[in-house]
Amino acid sequence: MDVKKTFCIILLFMVLFSAIAVVSADDDDKSYSIKQAFIELTVGDDGLLHVDEIYNYAFHGTYNGIYRDIPLKEGESIDNISVETKGAYSDVEVIEKDGETQLKVYLYADEGHTKKISNTEVYVYISYDMKNTVTVFDDIAGLQYKLWGEDWDVGIDALTAIIHLPGDTNNEYYLNPQEYNSTSELRGSTITLTSTQIPKGEFYELLVLMPLDDFNDTPYARHVHENGHDKIIHNLEDSVNGRSFWNATYILLGLLSLISPIVSIIVYIRLGREPKVDYDGIYEREPPTDDPPAVVNALIDNSYEIGTPNMNGFEATILNLIDKKVIELETRTDSDTDMNELFLKLNKNHDADLAIHENTVLDILSMFAHDDIVNLSSLNSDLSYESNAKLFMEEYNVWQQDVKHEYLDSRTLKKYFNSKGSSMMNTIGVLGLVAGIIIFILGLFTNLSNGVFAIGGGIVLSVFSFIVLMLPQDIFGQWTKKGRVFYLKWKNFQDFLEDNSLINEHPPESIVVWKKYLIYGAALGVADSVYDAMKLQEKNIAEFDDDIFLYHHYGGYYMMHHAFETGETSANPSSDTGSFGGFGGGSGGGGGGAF
Repeated sequence: MDVKKTFCIILLFMVLFSAIAVVSADDDDKSYSIKQAFIELTVGDDGLLHVDEIYNYAFHGTYNGIYRDIPLKEGESIDNISVETKGAYSDVEVIEKDGETQLKVYLYADEGHTKKISNTEVYVYISYDMKNTVTVFDDIAGLQYKLWGEDWDVGIDALTAIIHLPGDTNNEYYLNPQEYNSTSELRGSTITLTSTQIPKGEFYELLVLMPLDDFNDTPYARHVHENGHDKIIHNLEDSVNGRSFWNATYILLGLLSLISPIVSIIVYIRLGREPKVDYDGIYEREPPTDDPPAVVNALIDNSYEIGTPNMNGFEATILNLIDKKVIELETRTDSDTDMNELFLKLNKNHDADLAIHENTVLDILSMFAHDDIVNLSSLNSDLSYESNAKLFMEEYNVWQQDVKHEYLDSRTLKKYFNSKGSSMMNTIGVLGLVAGIIIFILGLFTNLSNGVFAIGGGIVLSVFSFIVLMLPQDIFGQWTKKGRVFYLKWKNFQDFLEDNSLINEHPPESIVVWKKYLIYGAALGVADSVYDAMKLQEKNIAEFDDDIFLYHHYGGYYMMHHAFETGETSANPSSDTGSFGGFGGGSGGGGGGAF
């Protein structure tokens, strides 16, 4: 994976979380909570419902006041509204809306109503009567009333309620959602209850069924001429069962996050474990096989796409062409900067028998050559142009396919590596990432408390799936016995090249072997280690009249890699002008509001 891209992604997330932290810190500068809530309901024998509410607000920061929205169903009405406050002076505004009455309570710190409240506690007492809230059926009377509504801006730690009924026998009551029940009892004609914590966005509801004998004339009740008891109980059971079903579903969705890890373990055991082979070498002093460096690179150095060569293989191919005298090196001193420039001279009249992918490398270099000479020092600048970069990347992709078709087609690759497990886990990773996001969204947009399981499960599943997609192929894929021996031998040779102490103990006996070390070291991504070890062994390395050593000595390796990165970036540019001038595309803006 590209290290720079990875760093940018990590940095982006750090900036994102920092921004969230700053926003959270800003929000903390001004906040409020409702520490206690007390609701008292009195059901009159005439059907009138009297409501008393007490809210204990704790303000952090400066506020103008509070508001209370009281929804009204069709036919319901509210009157005799009274509002009092303790801990602050107040003015009250009653705003009638469609299907709602809003009480806007302005709070002041002084009797003259000139100073806003700040960092204080205030008790708000609200009292009112509601008509047509009690429903009288042919067999019973009922009251279904939300003691706490889902439209509050904050949750509450606990709610206390007292309900006075008109009679003291044959009353039934139910509280839902049941997970918010703490204590409740019916004693005589009075129900007393306390709730557990009720989060923001949730409601807490009372259903009371009362005998008709407890009512006299009921002008303030709603009348429905049918039997209601059995139907109400049926609807209640459906609601409770439905909520229980979705709560269980969200738990199940959360547990789905465990499926991918379990499946991944099964896939690894069945398809990812490496076969046992008769090879126990500690290191290899010589290249284990005579395969072209691009092939070694494709199988060993590119663990994320085994069988496809990368830029290290491209550069190793250049070194191999230098070794075959198809490419020669030339250095010149720039008269203006007094710095050495490195040139690759392409020998079009060579006698070497080249493979297809080697000819493709020559063709790519020829595109940036003048009179068959490539100025490697300026290649980075050439590839900074989008057209040049796209042309280079297109031909680079052709070179990758040439290596695969020439040496590592699907049938040949299967002799080395079985990708069934890695392909399966890639599919599972993609599906898991999509499922994780969906599960997270489902949990995020439900008011059910068990939605937190879906949120947590969705996050775990998404993160796990993303990690699976980022893992090297050989974690869940499997080398064949032939491939495993090939892999181990070349990895041991790589370890030998990276360990200066081993090379010091067993230095090559000829310059020819050093050249092989450099070529295959480039294919394995450890050319620097080989060159450093060589400098320790050969003090006068600059005097060697060999282009492979001079290529490293003058920084050709870095120039080519830097040019490749520039080309990769330039071939996929980001536009800074794509939306400029369009509606909504300008800087600034935003919005907000508070009371």
